[in-house]
Amino acid sequence: MQAIKCVVVGDGAVGKTCLLISYTTNAFPGEYIPTVFDNYSANVMVDSKPVNLGLWDTAGQEDYDRLRPLSYPQTDVFLICFSLVSPASYENVRAKSVKYLECSALTQRGLKTVFDEAIRAVLCPQPTRPQKRPCSIL
Repeated sequence: MQAIKCVVVGDGAVGKTCLLISYTTNAFPGEYIPTVFDNYSANVMVDSKPVNLGLWDTAGQEDYDRLRPLSYPQTDVFLICFSLVSPASYENVRAKSVKYLECSALTQRGLKTVFDEAIRAVLCPQPTRPQKRPCSIL
């Protein structure tokens, strides 16, 4: 079984922990408790392949900006989260995202798709295009 490390990042109070709890337990948490760091795990099948998905929850508050990168080594995929009701949280991730997928931790609509696509990004990476360098004429 392939192990995949997935780190979830984004501003504070955008729903990162709710996303992970809802995905791993099929239940939405009742109260907001800010996270410093937490880990979850899920054994799943994606495209008929068994995967152990290690889920790393990170603190979104600025106070933890220096600690957050400690969870990054050996990460296979990042989920960059924002809240639809917080335009500032969207602006903070707009330049970093690769593929936009909308989901609801509360109703679980689209939730499995988000994690399946994260796993696929690791199992079947898209080829990167070489960047063209601008030509300078002197």
